[in-house]
Amino acid sequence: MAEPEPNASKRPTQIDERGAGLALLPIAATLNFYILPEPLQEQTLIQFIPQILSYLALALWAQHNTTFFPRLGVQPDGVRTGLRVGLITGLLLGSFNTFVILDIVPRVGEDITFLRDTPHAQIPVLIMIPWFVCAIAVFVELNFRGFLLGRLLTLGLTMSGTRFKPWVSAGAIGISALVFAFDPFMMQTFRHLHWIALWDGVIWGILWVRTHNLYVTIVAHAVEVIIMYSVIRSVLFG
Repeated sequence: MAEPEPNASKRPTQIDERGAGLALLPIAATLNFYILPEPLQEQTLIQFIPQILSYLALALWAQHNTTFFPRLGVQPDGVRTGLRVGLITGLLLGSFNTFVILDIVPRVGEDITFLRDTPHAQIPVLIMIPWFVCAIAVFVELNFRGFLLGRLLTLGLTMSGTRFKPWVSAGAIGISALVFAFDPFMMQTFRHLHWIALWDGVIWGILWVRTHNLYVTIVAHAVEVIIMYSVIRSVLFG
């Protein structure tokens, strides 16, 4: 496991943070999506509503807090650690998940050929790698780890105090990972493979809580997806 950042004591605390409850908005939107009629769930715009609300909530939260970049885990002195730990994590997860998709999933009788028809598969390779993958990694990690996980942690510590931090951290990691894995667009696009996002979300969440370094999860996310996309695309398209 990665070592905590050396400047951890200099981070802003949860005591003076305002608007952490805004993170509950995209969570509520995700839950409400699943009570909608199926025809509405198939609408792409509706699938993106939780993420859109999350970015709006993030922007509103940032307006009411100072030093919001450190609160998200974005600090210049974290780049080196982010590259090192993120690269190792991404290589391991990318290799493992590629094996799961290409070997384990077909063995249990599930289809993976639908991946040929996903929006990601329609994007030219030279645009997808690395530009689009890196952009997705930045925005997704900013949303689900920096904002959602970070604010859930803040809410929990504000209500319970630091003596329950291990339990609060575990709860925040679990909730953020579930919201990530059950994101409507994720569900509709990757179908039964969306469960992979659950253990990804848990691992990335642990890394973020441990290091408070968003560069770690951004790099891990990007490297993992590049590996998975490259190998699986070559297998499916020849």
